[in-house]
Amino acid sequence: MSNFDELLGQRSERILRKLGTDSKICLLSSDIIFRKIIDKKVIIMACNTRIKHVIPGIMQAAKELEAIVGFELAKSEGGIDGGYTGQTPQMFFETIIDYAEKGKFYLPFFIHGDHLTVKNTSEKEVESTRELIKTEIEAGYTSFGIDASFNELPDNIRITAELAPMIIATGSGLEVEVGEIKALSKGGELTTVEEASNYISELNRRNINPNLLAINNGSKHGNYAPGEEVHINLERTGEIYEAIKSYKVNIAQHGITGTPLNLMGQFADYGIRKGNVGTLWQNIAHKYSPADLMTRMKKWAEENNQDIKKATVVFKQEIDNIDEQYCQKIKQEAAIQARAFIQAFRAVGTARMI
Repeated sequence: MSNFDELLGQRSERILRKLGTDSKICLLSSDIIFRKIIDKKVIIMACNTRIKHVIPGIMQAAKELEAIVGFELAKSEGGIDGGYTGQTPQMFFETIIDYAEKGKFYLPFFIHGDHLTVKNTSEKEVESTRELIKTEIEAGYTSFGIDASFNELPDNIRITAELAPMIIATGSGLEVEVGEIKALSKGGELTTVEEASNYISELNRRNINPNLLAINNGSKHGNYAPGEEVHINLERTGEIYEAIKSYKVNIAQHGITGTPLNLMGQFADYGIRKGNVGTLWQNIAHKYSPADLMTRMKKWAEENNQDIKKATVVFKQEIDNIDEQYCQKIKQEAAIQARAFIQAFRAVGTARMI
């Protein structure tokens, strides 16, 4: 019996039906994981793997360091229609599980529906996210992040409380968000302690008890421009954590790509327990993909006035089928970077903590 076999019994019936009872894949609810590490000053790395070739490198690093990791896609990245990566929830689930089986990756991990956004109060918008949550539950996701932060606080509370019960009913982990994560230079505003406290207390009053709260603490999604400085306000983050920790809620940190590694260890001291890393993996895949493919992707992005990430779905078939030599280079670099992040996050050995 391996050191982690006993954890297999904590997989839900829903996941066992997906994996089969003989599978050793330890796909757990993130609720189990984050409740176990709630007081540990560690950060679990959650990876938005928009291009699949980075996944085996991340798994290799996690195996070597016995670290828990998560794999996730946001609504925009991989919705019901596949988003801008061309990955539907079922495709993403099957890709993760296939790599785990091939690589004998038997450590605990979770699959997370990131940024399940509700950008306005219309029933159509709410319904689209409700349907995506149902689809991700059916696919086999074990963790979900409802993001109604685009709305005024009362509406954010109402929408989150409306969508959360279907997630809670599955025993899955729950992340919620207050304060839209948007660069301060682009009009974003820091989440206040009062906002965060009122938000969590109101959800709690409605029997919604999330594991994690995502906030705007000065980070941004995507790459930083040349010369642009990282301004993550850890003081505000710590104040919010102190205000909500009695509800057994920790902080989820979004927008990490570009943040100096030597700063990241400090994040755990301020209540951060989940760190999303997304654009980094895309950058690695682009760096080691065939030059002619990248030239055409860049040309498409320029001609269509789009971020290059939007080219992923357009060139998906070619990206998925690049030669093995490129796949190996991407895997190797992803493993190197994943090791560095796991170590910086103080996450070495987290698999044994649960």
